[in-house]
Order: sequence, then C-alpha cells, then structure tokens
Amino acid sequence: MSEHFDVIVAGAGPAGAQCARDLAQRDYDVLVLEAESEDEFPRQSNKSTAGTFPSMMGSFGIPDDVVMNYTDDVVLESPNQHFVRRQPGAVLEFADFKNFLVADGRDDGAEYWFDARVSKPITENGDIVGVKYGGNQEVYADVIVDATGPSAPLAKKLGVTDLQRANQAIGVEYELEGIDIDADGYADLTGSMMLRLDHDLAPGGYSWIFHTGDDTAKVGLCYIQNEAHRDYAKDGMGIDDYLQYWLDNDPRFESAERIEGKQHRGSAHIQMPTGFSTDNFMAIGDTVPTIDPLWGEGIHTCMKSGRAAAITADRCFMSSDQDTSAEKMAIYDDLWQERVAPKMRVRLLMTQLLYLAPNERYDTLIRDLNRLNPETLSDANAGSAREILKLLHTDDIPLLAQFAKERLFS
Repeated sequence: MSEHFDVIVAGAGPAGAQCARDLAQRDYDVLVLEAESEDEFPRQSNKSTAGTFPSMMGSFGIPDDVVMNYTDDVVLESPNQHFVRRQPGAVLEFADFKNFLVADGRDDGAEYWFDARVSKPITENGDIVGVKYGGNQEVYADVIVDATGPSAPLAKKLGVTDLQRANQAIGVEYELEGIDIDADGYADLTGSMMLRLDHDLAPGGYSWIFHTGDDTAKVGLCYIQNEAHRDYAKDGMGIDDYLQYWLDNDPRFESAERIEGKQHRGSAHIQMPTGFSTDNFMAIGDTVPTIDPLWGEGIHTCMKSGRAAAITADRCFMSSDQDTSAEKMAIYDDLWQERVAPKMRVRLLMTQLLYLAPNERYDTLIRDLNRLNPETLSDANAGSAREILKLLHTDDIPLLAQFAKERLFS
C-alpha cells in the first residue's frame, strides 16, 4: 500500500519548506519531496542572491547564524548617478538558510524524502490525489502543494499555471573577494545592497553588488530577453559575457577574484499569475510565480506564499466535512492577492516601463529620487499612483506611447 499524508509538498525551497514548517507546527502529517540528494542539498538549488529585510527575518523566526552580513542601506545606481536610502537588510547564506528551514520543519515532525523528484500528478475523476516521484513510485495526500519553481510539473499538467518563456528572467552571480567597496566616484557600498540600472551591463534588466563583509560581495546581473534587451544587447554576448564585461570594466573589481565554488545561476518568470489553486491543490513560490517583478526580491514573497498555503490547508481541514474542493482552496488565491503580492499588476507594469527606458532616463530618475521626499521611492515601489506621477516628466510622453503601443500589440 502506498503511504498517505495530510499534505504533500513538492520542493524544499523557501516556499515549500516554510509551508511544511507551518503545517508541522499545526501537527499535520506533512511530507516534502525534494529532487536533490540529502548529502548535497542545496548545491543544485543554491540559486538566490538572498538579500532580504528584517520583516522577513522577524515574521518567520530566521536565526542570525544564516546571515552573511547585516546591511544598513539600499543603493540605486544609474550609469552616472546614485541614490542612497536608509533601509536595514540582511544578506543570507542561502544554503544555510534552506538547511535551517528543513531542520526546523523536521524538528516539528515534517518528513523529508530526498532523491525524490516529482514527475506528475496522480488523479482520480480529474482531481489530484497523489504524485509520482523518483520514477514510478507513488504517494498520496488530501492536499498537494507544488513548490518546484518554474519547472512546475504538477501545476502545468493541472492547468493551474502557464509560465511563458518570453517572460523568463535569467541571472548569474559570483561571490568575489578583493573588491574596492568604497571606490572613488561611486557610492560607499559598505553595509549596502546595491542595484544598478544600466543597459550597457544588463540590457533589459539590472545588476547588483551585495556587500557580504570586509572586501567581499555577491555580484551578479539578470535580464529578460524583452524589447529593451533586443534594443540594447551586444551582438553575440550571453549572460556570462555581460557579467565578465562588467568585472573587466568597473574599477571596483580591478583587484577582485572569484571565490571558488561560489557561483549561482537561477531563473524566474516575471508575469502575472494565471492561476493559484484547484481541487486538492495549490501552487506556491516561483511556481506561481511570486517574485517581486520590480526589484527581484523573492525570499519574502515565497515565504509568505508558503504560509498562505498552510493557512488555507488548515482552514480546509478544520471544516466539519474537511472540504478541499476548488471553492475552498480559493482561500489561498485571496490570501495571495491580499498578503503575498498586493498590487502585482501595477508593479509589473512599472517594471516593464522601467526596463524600456534608456540609460539617460535612469540618470534622471536617480536625480529625482535625490531631490524628492525620501519616502517617494518606497511609496512608488508600493504602487502609489500619486508618487509614481512625481517621477514622470513631460519628456516621458514618447516613452509612455511606445510602452502603450507595445502592450497593445504584443
């Protein structure tokens, strides 16, 4: 007989592991299936820059010992300008962070099976009742959660998500030592997370330096192969070429060296979710997708989506008839829209417009941020139409017209 659980979670990333933590704390019988082997976990899935903020650390009880460096500021750079905003944060050692989530969930009773890649759903009368994993092995549950990220083997087959390749952002990052963290002509990045808008380095995206202490930092870039990438890309260059180009041409890296074994690659989709749940099923984390479209912060939103899924399962199980129908599972849809990623559509439109702008407009944006109220950035970032309008100029009318045309005919 195949085993049966209250909940099966496919994937042990931040979303899946947090969902399992919450369910285990509520004494549910929860199983996490993870594709990687336990002795190497999370070598293959160690893909995040892992910059986050105190709200995530406090909300989810994350210990200090998974933090590489606590930061004080967020810095925005354009080709010729920079803006510094006081914003405490934390750069995590992502592998340690993931291992903590697994260990903490296990302490509360969650089961983890490694070398257990989920391949497809098992259905009865059209509803998912279990999963196939590790070839043809089967396991069953009342609720199934897909937290596998963009591969989404369950959500895709159930028609819950439709991730478009054209909306896939790709990224690469190195950890470096020997960086001039306070170089002449640049902002002092000591204790900072820096994001740079510069099509010369990341056409259709952005690059970053996250200080990890002393003369070390996480340095990387990402982009979508969007209209801006096609307009500004250099012939024959891939993402590794762009990162090397930056390292070769920025004086901050003149004496820098890569730290062996510290290279990370990842991808996520920047698009509106097409679905969240159905009978007996929810999709969480980057399976939905959940990453913040504007600045790429994914840990907090993924963790919140895992918690929202756990709350939903708990409510469904607590009903007198244990109702896990699509109607009841839609509680998760509402929680996602209200708590996980509110104003997602506005933020997605802001992202598309931002990456369409030329480098000269990025310099203007940074000058405006230095001129306006310090809260303008955070309020605009939260989707405030009033604050967004403060950052627009009459010279932006052709850009807005181009943006509207491409949205209408794409």
